Amino acid sequence: MTADHIVRFENVQKSYDGESLVVKNLNLNVERGEFLTMLGPSGSGKTTCLMMLAGFEPATHGEIFLNEQPINNVPPHKRGIGMVFQNYALFPHMTVAENLAFPLEVRKLPKADVEAKVKRALEMVQLPEFGGRRPAQLSGGQQQRVAVARALVFEPDLVLMDEPLGALDKNLREEMQYEIKHIHDNLGVSVVYVTHDQSEALTMSNRVAVFDDGVIQQLAAPDVLYEEPVNAFVAYFIGENNRLLGTVREVTGDYCMVELDGGGGVVKALAINIGGVGSRTTLSLRPERVVLSPAEGAVPNVLTGTVKELIYLGDHIRTRMTVSGNDEFIVKVPNAHGHASLKAGDTVQLGWVAEDSRALDAPQDGGPA
Repeated sequence: MTADHIVRFENVQKSYDGESLVVKNLNLNVERGEFLTMLGPSGSGKTTCLMMLAGFEPATHGEIFLNEQPINNVPPHKRGIGMVFQNYALFPHMTVAENLAFPLEVRKLPKADVEAKVKRALEMVQLPEFGGRRPAQLSGGQQQRVAVARALVFEPDLVLMDEPLGALDKNLREEMQYEIKHIHDNLGVSVVYVTHDQSEALTMSNRVAVFDDGVIQQLAAPDVLYEEPVNAFVAYFIGENNRLLGTVREVTGDYCMVELDGGGGVVKALAINIGGVGSRTTLSLRPERVVLSPAEGAVPNVLTGTVKELIYLGDHIRTRMTVSGNDEFIVKVPNAHGHASLKAGDTVQLGWVAEDSRALDAPQDGGPA
């Protein structure tokens, strides 16, 4: 590996009971200076990976490298990694300044250096006047800023964050997303971040590793994950997505023709992750890519839908429809004068270009739809 990688997971597996694997043969490089998010539902293996990297859980198989040094047998406190937890983990009997000084004093830094670094860390998280307060005297957002400052104060090469914003309300959570992103941009420190919140991952990350069932389903930049999901799980875990089930009837180059269930007709889509002719497939289509009442010949795929519900959301109208047997087909209609007359019960045509629909793997029996 090159020096551009700060972390390397090499064939890492983890089992708690000796039988089932929570993490299955993970191979992953974290690039120096990047913000990489491990994203996935509960039980997908993302937090276990973070705990193995931190040293709180041993790997069952494989090796983890930090700065090209194997660290499987290095205790957590000797790995030099900053950690931020959801519950802040601040010492309640210490002031904010004492909390920040603690990791520096453990490293036996001179007192003058400790004071300078604590002062700089408080300024970094915009809390320069709060050094004398105790954690209990701070709001949740302020406590989380202190936790971030404490993880960064000893200038580690790597900071791990485990659902750090999970306890905050929506507005504060969004504010802290930008705070942490800006701190990362300014310092250039490497960050590995764990969350189950896909909007958080898209907002903050250089790359996102989408986990499911102990395996990385896709590793890519946020815009690639959203625009080019490689399978049905990623398509429906990242952002809102319409799902239409059907059967592949023809494959020509990069495209395929799919006969939709429910008598919806045949549509053209990008052939991304399908079997041969006759195989089942899931079409992935973003709500904002669907056009209502398209002009004749404007788009190749045209279906008929029935409006079930209209929800006014200011800049757009979220329109729920029945399309090809799917009662949860969503169209995001821009809030323009032309759609003011749309109402529940209306039957309308809708369409999209072939490049906006991706033919992916079909759901397994009993699996996520």
